[in-house]
Amino acid sequence: MDKLIKYIGLIVVVLLPLYGAAQDSVAVRGFWGRYNKSPKMLAVDTAFIRKQQVLEQKTVRFIYDVDFDTYFDNREYRSSYTIPQTIFNFRLSPSVGVRLRDRVGGKHDFVAGVRYTQRLGGNWKDVQFDPTAYYRWRYKGFDLSMGAIPYENRLRPLQDWLLYDSIAYMHPNIQGALLQYHNHRGYVSAMADWRGAQTTERREMFRVVIDGEFQWKGLMVGGLGHLNHTAGKANDASMAPYDDLHLSAHVGFNATEYVPLDSLSIQAAYIYGYERNRKNRVTYQTHGLLIEFYLNWWFIGVKNTFYYGDNMQPFRHDMGALMYQGDPFYQSKIYDRVDLFLYLYRSSFVDFYFSYNFHFDDQKAFQEQQQLFVRFNLDGLMSRKEGNLRGLFDK
Repeated sequence: MDKLIKYIGLIVVVLLPLYGAAQDSVAVRGFWGRYNKSPKMLAVDTAFIRKQQVLEQKTVRFIYDVDFDTYFDNREYRSSYTIPQTIFNFRLSPSVGVRLRDRVGGKHDFVAGVRYTQRLGGNWKDVQFDPTAYYRWRYKGFDLSMGAIPYENRLRPLQDWLLYDSIAYMHPNIQGALLQYHNHRGYVSAMADWRGAQTTERREMFRVVIDGEFQWKGLMVGGLGHLNHTAGKANDASMAPYDDLHLSAHVGFNATEYVPLDSLSIQAAYIYGYERNRKNRVTYQTHGLLIEFYLNWWFIGVKNTFYYGDNMQPFRHDMGALMYQGDPFYQSKIYDRVDLFLYLYRSSFVDFYFSYNFHFDDQKAFQEQQQLFVRFNLDGLMSRKEGNLRGLFDK
């Protein structure tokens, strides 16, 4: 009996923190939801919300935000497509600005800040500063931003075949413009990212992504267009311009409303690619099928991504990551990735996320990866927004 009591006590000690994390899950009820049962906390919450509503009605308002991200990414790869490495960085992103409200209810934000990224174990030589400065207008579902814009402003993160984690770590902002519209039926988004201004030392590079989706009773139908252009340096005619074009259509079903889970969805997409070296007149046309499955229940979940088709990055041996922004594993004609993830803590302003990932490619290499990610968002704390971690750096 004494041993049984000890075992029960041990189980309670181990599971109680996880139960607390589950109760704090935004997907279940929101971090602040469990406190609303208390009349005292409900009164405090009501007063806070009223204060926020008063602030939102001001014609001119001072705004500010601070994000802090720490990410550990251990890649135990054994494939010629990519290299094994460990990435351990943190990023501090403060910003300040002013919000103007016009007569019809539109919001106009003028924001400036910096992204300070530090490689742990390094020194000042490993520090990277990326300026953030943009104008943003929002009105009745329309959302327009111009300047150096955080990827968090996107309605949907970019998939791995479009933006690799390693690129997202060191390329935190969209440099150009972002136009979006959304309502209860779906969304449409257009992004122009000027990745390289042409100089005698730097190639001209830009990419355009247009994507959208229509939703009806769980059914999801959408598409995507992607153009990535890499030209030469100024006054250097020897460099060949490259084009990387993709068109994709997808269909899926979100069963979240019909099952006792926080998230359950499946999606299948066809991807057509057109790759061109303009100078040498070398062209590749690629085709592929991408299937994604996602399940999340409280603080645990699984995501599976399966690709079958042609090499999506045929010029990588010439241009590398300078041209291709997607995951190098999509050079493989068959590729499967399984993410087993756990939210150690989850709220509207803090995400503590661990993922154990498995990769399989056409070289028959079975590889592992571990990711640990912590994010603090001041805006989520101050406004108590309902949200969750969409992916590493909202790419």
